[in-house]
Amino acid sequence: MIAFPEMNKREFLKQGLAATGAIACSPLMGLADSASEKLWKWSKEGLYWSPTPRGAKCLICPNECIIKEGESGLCHNRINRDGKIYSIAYGNPCAVNIDPIEKKPFNHFLPGTKAFSIGTAGCNLACLNCQNWTISQVSPKETRNYDLMPDKLIADTIASKCPSIAYTYSEPISFYEYTFDSAKLARQEGIKNVLVTAGYINDEPLRNLLKYIDAARVDLKSFSNDIYLKLSAGALDPVLNTLKTMTGLGVWLEIINLVVPGWTDDLGMIKRMCNWLAENGLANTPLHFSRFHPDYKLTQLSATPIGVLTQARDIALSAGIKYVYIGNVPGLDSENTFCPKCHEVVIERKGFSILQKNLEKGACKKCGEKIPGVWG
Repeated sequence: MIAFPEMNKREFLKQGLAATGAIACSPLMGLADSASEKLWKWSKEGLYWSPTPRGAKCLICPNECIIKEGESGLCHNRINRDGKIYSIAYGNPCAVNIDPIEKKPFNHFLPGTKAFSIGTAGCNLACLNCQNWTISQVSPKETRNYDLMPDKLIADTIASKCPSIAYTYSEPISFYEYTFDSAKLARQEGIKNVLVTAGYINDEPLRNLLKYIDAARVDLKSFSNDIYLKLSAGALDPVLNTLKTMTGLGVWLEIINLVVPGWTDDLGMIKRMCNWLAENGLANTPLHFSRFHPDYKLTQLSATPIGVLTQARDIALSAGIKYVYIGNVPGLDSENTFCPKCHEVVIERKGFSILQKNLEKGACKKCGEKIPGVWG
């Protein structure tokens, strides 16, 4: 993501963005220091809310915050003004980059391509291990943002020749209206829409959004409701519903499970998770076990032992999940995609780079086995 050094931002944009792959999108100078009123240029009435005697109730996600006049919800960017809920994260992302699609990570969706990636401040969860906490746990009032309305976002994506837009970095559910309107416009222009999310969303807004989403990477943080609450301030069941809904509606899905020592590294729990995935029609859904690195409020922990990650992968394969990866550990064979029939490498990777593809019309070149995915 873009991090502004202590220099004139206009000069920084001239000097550095081309080198980093980021896009210059008219940064909102001094927004973090301005009055909240200035944010109303980048506001839009919420799509899902209801008035109550205690305030306006947001219906986007299971938090269902009841927001009093002048206050914001738990996601930091939904505000009650004059009895209505508004998003103040509309068209003002604080992070804009062009990323490899593998960074999200997606291993079975347009491999080797770039995604025009955006994210605003705010998140409806509060993960102790969040690596993007400097934007996810604050309001758009506290970040330096870009003026990037949906029509400008689509124009910049076309100019960059990216085949997809990724709604990412923080939580696209918390900037739902911006995601929804942008995805709808992108679909009209033939641009793919990619959701990088924790999947913590109510069913109706989820189904309406998925009409315009081509692929989703969902962070399944744990298979314990108690751990979800204590680690992320969320709950498990809504995320499981999201996984089933995405699969049922034909959205390409990949799942990531961050293995956090002392929190989500119980192999028995991982086995239960993998069995549930296999039993609920997700055996062909790529599963990424990601290595934890100390950050935010869990800096006292160590990185996940690689042996635990390989054990988790073996458990998943034994449960019948066909495509299992280990992330954040470059150099392992588990970066690669293997044909489940002949066991040959069909896509060889090193980090975010594709070294070779042995696919022909979405099938293994050697044995002809169909490899699920969106291959372009």
